[in-house]
Amino acid sequence: MKKLADSARPIEILLVEDNPGDVFLTKKAFETSKLANHLVVAPDGEVALKMLKKEDEYEAQPTPDIILLDLNLPKVDGKEVLEAIKEDEKLRKIPVVILTSSNAEKDILMSYELHANSYIVKPVDFSNFLDIVNSIESFWFSIVVLPE
Repeated sequence: MKKLADSARPIEILLVEDNPGDVFLTKKAFETSKLANHLVVAPDGEVALKMLKKEDEYEAQPTPDIILLDLNLPKVDGKEVLEAIKEDEKLRKIPVVILTSSNAEKDILMSYELHANSYIVKPVDFSNFLDIVNSIESFWFSIVVLPE
């Protein structure tokens, strides 16, 4: 068991997000992080699953320590990505944080029914977005203990 912040290597983060503006905000927010991290972006659910399963050109892709997953994605949507992660014995232990613009009760309920670890509605402005990323960082990287 370990805390991600105690790791000697950078924290591996997979951001599954198709909106370039949200990708930019997330990258900027993690650049201000006190913890070493490596943020990789999957622009759609299909690429995310290939990365996670180390298929094709992604065979050397490190396994993420945490996944930040948008629900509204092209090709394979976030629900399908979450289902595939939680059904895969090798991937199901990776924490999945839903980070989406939807505050619809049906999306929240569906995400938790599919075993998402948390659900966060993206704020519109950078200051609030930075607060959210700092909260994710503090909770998941410094407080939570995860299996090796």
